[in-house]
Amino acid sequence: MHRGKLTVRDLRAGNRARVLRALYLDGPRSRHELAEVTGLSQGSVSNVTGELIADGIVVEAGHVDSDGGRPRVLLRVNPRHAVVVGVDVGETHVLVEAFDLTLRRLATTKFAMQPGTHSADEVAKRILAGLRRCLTEIGARQGDVLGVGIGLPGLVEHGLVHGQTVGWDGVPLERMLRAGTNIPLHLDNGANTAGQAELWFGAGRGIDDAVITLIGSGVGASVIAEGVPYRGTSGGAGEWGHTTVALDGRECRCGAFGCLEAYIGAKGIIDRYRSLGGTVPADQEAALRSLVTSDTALARQVLHEVARHAGVGIGSLINLFNPERVILGGWAGLLLGPRLLPDIREEAARHALRRPFAQASIMLCELGPESVALGAATLPVAEFLAAGGARPVTRIRTAG
Repeated sequence: MHRGKLTVRDLRAGNRARVLRALYLDGPRSRHELAEVTGLSQGSVSNVTGELIADGIVVEAGHVDSDGGRPRVLLRVNPRHAVVVGVDVGETHVLVEAFDLTLRRLATTKFAMQPGTHSADEVAKRILAGLRRCLTEIGARQGDVLGVGIGLPGLVEHGLVHGQTVGWDGVPLERMLRAGTNIPLHLDNGANTAGQAELWFGAGRGIDDAVITLIGSGVGASVIAEGVPYRGTSGGAGEWGHTTVALDGRECRCGAFGCLEAYIGAKGIIDRYRSLGGTVPADQEAALRSLVTSDTALARQVLHEVARHAGVGIGSLINLFNPERVILGGWAGLLLGPRLLPDIREEAARHALRRPFAQASIMLCELGPESVALGAATLPVAEFLAAGGARPVTRIRTAG
């Protein structure tokens, strides 16, 4: 065969991938429906589904009436075919969750962490401990696991993590983890994994151009262009929190001044409230919850500032990317959103160009604060679907 020419094996793998993806994201479906949505012939669909059933990847899921003929058999992805694991390395926790192949949650382990104390060794130990606990709880072995996806606070490039706000500069996290497991690893920025979860199962479903924001202690975003995450040269795109909204403004954890994160990230909000004399609990999440539910003049002032800066930031996103939808996510975003979303929309309208703003909706995410771990678990699943159900070899996969 000439270089670049598809082989029969390539075509078969491509057909398997098309059928498997259709079943995964929009199943169950009959063979007749699969032929319609994939564009494959009935014969090809019959061959592919037969292979997938023989491999244990697809199973029958009942029947549906047909137009005048025999009832058609429905097919779906077999949730028991494999286990996948998603990890959220947040600023206040390490969350490890095990899922079946259809991403139904099976087990969860969470380790609390103090903000600003992200020892890479401790994070690696907690990821591995969480993996062991979850697999023990569900009675699974490491060989049953398709892969482990990990959402991280920083840029991920060739297995190295560059998290400036948590003091990580080229941390070899993949190598640290490989010392304790041979399961395939998939590393990515947490905003990107949350964005993928919303695209597959949440507020971004069916949307090709979107920005999914992640507001927690820090602030980030996943930019989706034509259905694909935009990553930039080395995977560093989407650092929305470190765009400047005030010249010579508040100091950010990254060392710069005037970053959006210093105004709408949980730490920045709480620091601002305390600097003005407000009193809240020591725990970051409890502190923000207390502030959001308060109706004092000081609380209203600080939250008004937050809404204005968030609106400015979202207006800039709309001007830059012309998205169909901007989704507000992250644990802090979910706490702030119900109270501030109308004011954020109003402020964004002031700063975005009229036509792009009219084309964009601004809404809360649908998946909750665990979306980073869920999205991380989609990383090995996405590779599995793209490979037509072929199991990966053991190696590190990173977004960079």
